[in-house]
Amino acid sequence: MLGPVILAASRSDRMRRLISAAPVTKQVVDRFIPGEGVDDIVPIIEDLTARGLELTMDVVGEDITTPEQAGAARDAYLALIDRIKDLELGEKVEMSVKLSMFGQALDGGHELALANVRPVVEAAAAIGTTVTLDAEDHTTLDSMFAIHEELRKDFPQTGCVIQAYLFRTEADARRLAAAGSRVRLVKGAYKEPAEVAYQNKHEIDKAYVRVLRVLMEGEGYPMVGSHDPRLITIAQELARTAGRKLDEYEFQMLYGIRGDEHLRLAAEGHRMRVYTAYGTDWYGYFMRRLAEKPANLRFFLRSMVSKG
Repeated sequence: MLGPVILAASRSDRMRRLISAAPVTKQVVDRFIPGEGVDDIVPIIEDLTARGLELTMDVVGEDITTPEQAGAARDAYLALIDRIKDLELGEKVEMSVKLSMFGQALDGGHELALANVRPVVEAAAAIGTTVTLDAEDHTTLDSMFAIHEELRKDFPQTGCVIQAYLFRTEADARRLAAAGSRVRLVKGAYKEPAEVAYQNKHEIDKAYVRVLRVLMEGEGYPMVGSHDPRLITIAQELARTAGRKLDEYEFQMLYGIRGDEHLRLAAEGHRMRVYTAYGTDWYGYFMRRLAEKPANLRFFLRSMVSKG
């Protein structure tokens, strides 16, 4: 399986230098990350919302080594929220944040991440939108869930992400599937050991369906994070069986992947949210996109051969 190899490469400084220096890389990266700054991303936001889509915005960058960098990440999100306010699109555009960007891995990182993410959540609420806390590797999840619980005391609309490939996730879903909760379910895109996560695609898919059933039958708001046509069909059937209306759950997919499907689902009346990343520190995000789906890797390699 190439996925684990690519994920290991995502942590390699040598591979980072090699891939970043390839002439074709930026052309391919632009497929998944359509800009480096807020000014770059505004036309994307305007275009997608005009097409009936909603967005969740991710300012990429996880290699935070100082509190000052964590503060800069917070400020980048605050600047984004100011622009969304100017666009009057608060009801259509939310934020996705990785707590590692806000200093979670530093000394005193739990408290630092909470202190940095809170003003982002406050600012988002002030313009009528919200924040979803992205899941990262399994060692960070207890801290993420604790911060999520703390934020929901004042901002109950704050969402979080759970990952189907982890053994713990079904129990997490049962705890989270309560009234008012917002939970995005994804398969998972980090290299996890066999002691904590399923390694086989078939087992991961089965776990995804089990967890999605828990969310659909619960009282919260499920967010179906998948590009898999079979899982999308299953999600629709689970929603119907649970008696959910079209505005009582949503689909989420990545910018640059299956764009026609985004529009098809929206045209059918589904809430369809596009996970849209931007920023200069794109490497880790880009490598996980390659690892998630062989077609993404083939696209990159073909581009390297034809234009490199």
